Amino acid sequence: MFSGIVEETAPVVSAVERDGNLHLTLECSFANELKIDQSVAHNGVCLTVVDFPAPGRYTVTAIKETLDRSNLGLLTTGSHVNLERSMVMNGRLDGHIVQGHVDCTAECVEVTEVDGSVYFKFKYYVDRDLLRKGYMTVEKGSVTVNGVSLTVCDSEPDTFRVAIIPYTFEHTNFRDIRPGSIVNIEFDILGKYLARLTELS
Repeated sequence: MFSGIVEETAPVVSAVERDGNLHLTLECSFANELKIDQSVAHNGVCLTVVDFPAPGRYTVTAIKETLDRSNLGLLTTGSHVNLERSMVMNGRLDGHIVQGHVDCTAECVEVTEVDGSVYFKFKYYVDRDLLRKGYMTVEKGSVTVNGVSLTVCDSEPDTFRVAIIPYTFEHTNFRDIRPGSIVNIEFDILGKYLARLTELS
């Protein structure tokens, strides 16, 4: 379980495809604190630490299902990835409840600077079946974009905007996002449960 508060943006130092899986090695400041089998969110995707190939580096594996649903398959050496370790249960929940299970990807279609903040607009595919699963946003609701917990503004059936403050822009890979960039989306788990209850009632 995660909160959507990114700890660090780390570079990919190796991306190796093997047997349909992608083995990613990253370099980050807390790599030496990790353990084998520990969960870390990568652009919002929960992955398991499987190896430590060098000091300050660790490796995770993304399987085909994960690659099909996320932007991890687009990562190459030098790509910057938002990282978050799993929550400590006696700590503050500064973001919102994030599972690390990406629902889909979205495309950035607009970037606008307004009064010191940057607004990003994202578009994703949605149909009636996906709406029934809770693949939607609501004004002032929560959404996770590349692992970052954000508040929705300008919610539409297949698009939404988020406002990024300078600190978040500088300390996450939002600084790399341009129109045409593909990002990972995890919709609010509460909305998914409500959508499911509505379907069953």
